[in-house]
Amino acid sequence: MKTFRLLRSRVGLALVLVADLLVYASTPGPHDYTQASLEVALAAQELFTDDWLALDEVVGTAIGVDGNGHAVLKVYLVAPATLDFPRYMAGVEIVTEVTGPFRALPVAAAEEDPTMTYPRPVPIGVSTGHPTVTAGTIGARVTDGERVFALSNNHVFAANNGGREGDNLLQPGVADGGRDPDDAFGTLHDFEPLSFCRVGVCEANRIDAAVALTTEEDLANETPEGGYGSPRPWTVEPELGMTVQKYGRTTGYTVGEISGIHATLDVNYRTGIARFEDQIVITGQGFSGPGDSGSLIVSKGVLLGDRRPVGLLFAGSGNSTIANPIDFVLGRFGVGVDGG
Repeated sequence: MKTFRLLRSRVGLALVLVADLLVYASTPGPHDYTQASLEVALAAQELFTDDWLALDEVVGTAIGVDGNGHAVLKVYLVAPATLDFPRYMAGVEIVTEVTGPFRALPVAAAEEDPTMTYPRPVPIGVSTGHPTVTAGTIGARVTDGERVFALSNNHVFAANNGGREGDNLLQPGVADGGRDPDDAFGTLHDFEPLSFCRVGVCEANRIDAAVALTTEEDLANETPEGGYGSPRPWTVEPELGMTVQKYGRTTGYTVGEISGIHATLDVNYRTGIARFEDQIVITGQGFSGPGDSGSLIVSKGVLLGDRRPVGLLFAGSGNSTIANPIDFVLGRFGVGVDGG
């Protein structure tokens, strides 16, 4: 059985690589940019971002595209007309965008079934949390080849660094009626500690993530009915203009578009502000809401280009969603997505 599964995995991966090559060989579109313009934009971002983030009006920067084959430097602002940026700096176009402040999404009233208590094995994309946390979302079932884990955020599973290995994780979360230990479906296994800004000094984070030890009997690898189903086991790098989908505790199934990559952002937590680098920005009103933290973001396409893991949702604003690139997350814990 293991030999068959390994062979199937290798054949599937080969087909995915062929599909990727076909995409890269296709005609350039409005979201494409030259490598030279990307390098200029990245250099400008590195040069200016720290100084800009010291301003109260600026909450982040990212690489975007102008639709004419050039990368641009996006600057995210808390309100309109707060600062007057020149159109070009250091040879790159500057594009401002009002997002409002970014926040690690605290829970709010749910609109969809993900708040329910599910029979075991529970689906992914539904309410969960540490007993001291209101509620977030189970992102995916992941595996190291021997053990099975649930994936979500540090601030969902590990209570902003406050959790300890072996703590129960609940489905649903406390805000949705979950009780410890009756509703435990796994135990905290590992998390990446969050670093918070102190006296204006910010050590950059790359992920807000944690994993809980569980079993296939307690956790399934598909969303509830009406979602995207089971994610693929093969990831894909985020690209500007990529259409993505997710299923989360509060807003259920939604579709959005990647509008920023290589983002550096300041994110508000209840325990302070944390700076993140190399993040993904997704545009789409209503793509996520409070309580969707921890959702797995996957590609939306056809055949092998569909349902490939892209990012782990952890924060957002009124019109934007922020995600960690999924390869950073999986690499940190030495796991892969257990999908179909």
